[in-house]
Amino acid sequence: MPCQPSSSGRKPAPTSKCRAAQSVTEAPPVAVSGKNFIRSHLLNMDPYTPILPFEILSKQMGMDPHDIVKLDANENPYGPPPEVLEALGNMQFPNIYPDPETRRLRAALSKLNNIPMENLLVGCGADELIDLLMRCVLDPGDSIIDCPPTFTMYKFDAAVNDAKVFTVPRNDDFSIDVQGITAAVQQHSPKIVFLTSPNNPDGSLIQEAELKAILQLPVLVVLDEAYVEFANEPSRIKWVQDYDNLVVLRTFSKSAALAGIRVGFGGFPLGMIDFLWRAKQPYNVSAASEIAACAALSNMAYLLDVREKLVNERQRMMTDLSSISFLQPFPSCANFVLCNVTNGYDAKAVKIDLAKQGIMVRHYAQRHLAGFIRISVGKPEQTDKLMSALRQL
Repeated sequence: MPCQPSSSGRKPAPTSKCRAAQSVTEAPPVAVSGKNFIRSHLLNMDPYTPILPFEILSKQMGMDPHDIVKLDANENPYGPPPEVLEALGNMQFPNIYPDPETRRLRAALSKLNNIPMENLLVGCGADELIDLLMRCVLDPGDSIIDCPPTFTMYKFDAAVNDAKVFTVPRNDDFSIDVQGITAAVQQHSPKIVFLTSPNNPDGSLIQEAELKAILQLPVLVVLDEAYVEFANEPSRIKWVQDYDNLVVLRTFSKSAALAGIRVGFGGFPLGMIDFLWRAKQPYNVSAASEIAACAALSNMAYLLDVREKLVNERQRMMTDLSSISFLQPFPSCANFVLCNVTNGYDAKAVKIDLAKQGIMVRHYAQRHLAGFIRISVGKPEQTDKLMSALRQL
């Protein structure tokens, strides 16, 4: 019953319910911020710095997208096989949830890579699988080993998952420091070591003996092979059948030119993959993504032809870049070339000057790479524009 005055006009003594209501009404407001609900380890975390989307970039530069020479994100300039757009245009049942097990795509990948479907898991890009691995393997306070300079998502996802990062820098020629990794594993007992072959940003390969030596350590080894199609060595994805502490990650973003579709996959040991299936989002790969990836695999002749074009252009670009007095290009087995900027030139200034001419290359604001630029391999006409601009600097 609500609190009301008595018929005599005198104010009645408040009941317990009235007193409770008054105390709630009279309580001072509590200042609440959305920030108060965020996990403490995320409050000071640095965000990942992605490349600007093409449409945003073109607006900022005041240029038509077709006039921009975009060599900053290792995208495939030739685009996917024509079957991809045709399949997406004929897509049926977009109103129905996708296959949570991506069975059609995993069957195609199994046949292509000669590995059982049971060892394969597909993700929304290999990035999702990196995060999924960390969520399933790392407890808060656990650690990983990172070997910079390399793909920065390992360090980023470790921060998201409240993990420590111990770094074992690469050697001056960008090869991995096997002795340093061994010592770090013995000292810190990390759960995961992340390795990339070919490595981003320099394109170097991990040698078989080096990988086997690290696989002897008591640690999960994650081998990221995002660029392996551009190397002259086969993928090691089948190795997961022989090593229970190895995961191999691959992607459709580079060789299949599906970076905007977001499809990655990985080979996992059977003792691990069942638990990843339990933890992954049930509909993590869209129906459109699976259709696009399967369509890309249906035209391997196209993919191999594009691969040959890019490898040939990489060699031509290496030769041309070597003729620039202030650039020292490093040998690469990927679809990009890393260059040390020398002779008094500033790497960031070179990037900015090229951007003014509509040519985008990558510069990193980090200690290991402050004096370098990374240039993606494009079409011959894009290389021509790049070289013309460099010669004018």
